[in-house]
Amino acid sequence: MQETEIKALLEKQRKFFRSGRTLPVDFRIKALLRLQKCIRGHEREICRALKQDLGKSATESYMCEVGLALSELSYMLKHVRKFAGIRHVKTSLANFAASSFVKPSPYGNTLIVSPWNYPFLLTIDPLIDALAAGNTAIIKPSAYSPATSEVLKKIITTCFPEEYVACVLGGRAENACLFSQKFDMIFFTGSQAVGREVLKNASQYLTPVTLELGGKSPCIIDRSANLKLAARRIVWGKFLNCGQTCVAPDYFFAEESIKDELIALIKKEIVKQYGSDPLHNESYGKIINEKHFTRVCGLIDPAKVVHGGKSDKETLKIEPTVMDNVALTDAVMQEEIFGPLLPVLSYTDLDEVTGYIREHDRPLALYIFSNNKATVRKVQDTISFGGGCINDVIVHLASTEMGFGGVGESGMGAYHGKTGFDTFSHHKSILEKKNWIDLPFRNQPYTGLAAKLFHTMLR
Repeated sequence: MQETEIKALLEKQRKFFRSGRTLPVDFRIKALLRLQKCIRGHEREICRALKQDLGKSATESYMCEVGLALSELSYMLKHVRKFAGIRHVKTSLANFAASSFVKPSPYGNTLIVSPWNYPFLLTIDPLIDALAAGNTAIIKPSAYSPATSEVLKKIITTCFPEEYVACVLGGRAENACLFSQKFDMIFFTGSQAVGREVLKNASQYLTPVTLELGGKSPCIIDRSANLKLAARRIVWGKFLNCGQTCVAPDYFFAEESIKDELIALIKKEIVKQYGSDPLHNESYGKIINEKHFTRVCGLIDPAKVVHGGKSDKETLKIEPTVMDNVALTDAVMQEEIFGPLLPVLSYTDLDEVTGYIREHDRPLALYIFSNNKATVRKVQDTISFGGGCINDVIVHLASTEMGFGGVGESGMGAYHGKTGFDTFSHHKSILEKKNWIDLPFRNQPYTGLAAKLFHTMLR
């Protein structure tokens, strides 16, 4: 899409929002119901596209993308009327007689830019929140997942007029053009590098921005953990979507006394879940493209591989790979892996682990497998991270009752459920003064009994 077309599209959306059409809650509910019906009607098509782009099985596609999007829709349809209502708060005696309330209001024209690793979910989820809050939206899915992007465009075009919701396809040129426009709010999911560009461009208009980024999310396993269960859950979460999950555990600190046992259990669990030949397992995904395939393969140190390590350039598949005796200076520890590599480091002193994590960028997620409450509390209290799990991985992001987002280098802002509605809303603080009385204390001259009473009321 050309720059002139993007500008014209945004101007259409500005006019539509200014008309007030999106403000009634009934209008929002009808829009969400149309989207819900359309997603259900295109389930098979969505799953086929995800298989084409990322090699995802139909089960994984529904479990991790379509199903979660429908869950967010159901939750929002149930609660949006309450979320959109005013919330009365206390009024100070100094403002007698008056009432005070907070009124959620949509930002207006929003831009939603989504990544390629969960191309359907990470486009639709923020869109649901944006529409529930009463905004218009332009969505920009990734060029790296073209099949899913086409299905998204088809769904959006079927459900909505472009002056309300529109889908812009394309690559870097379209991204750059969109980022240079004046939106009322921008929601971006992707890399830190592009996130910085989004924030830089938005700053010239002082546009509110939510950034969902990534980083190296650590996983700590101590000797009190249920190792067999930990291995099962780690293998599921680490190799889900071929490791291309922003909240996947990136690297592992295992207490030295249980490290070898844990690795043995992980190796058995990989075979159990993916078979002895994962490269020919139809339910196991692939790397998104050759560029990322080459990058991930370059992080493998054959001398440290204790399981897996094979790859197929034609299918872009890399075996679930476990690397032992990893050093902090190894290549695999210098960047977010975003692939099916599981590097294991050992520790004897938990303080060294927490110190290492705190010295680096704040992660999007942190996971700890432990039955020692003091250890869990120490990790939670001393390390800054976006969110996480105790004795599991990844699943915290699936809850509509909790916000999901990063902190610092891993992002700013959050969404899902009520938090998502609030992210796409400005909350106006309003005080309504009554007309039947007007206390004179605040008026000049500030002398005498009135001034003393006023000071007493403010204490």
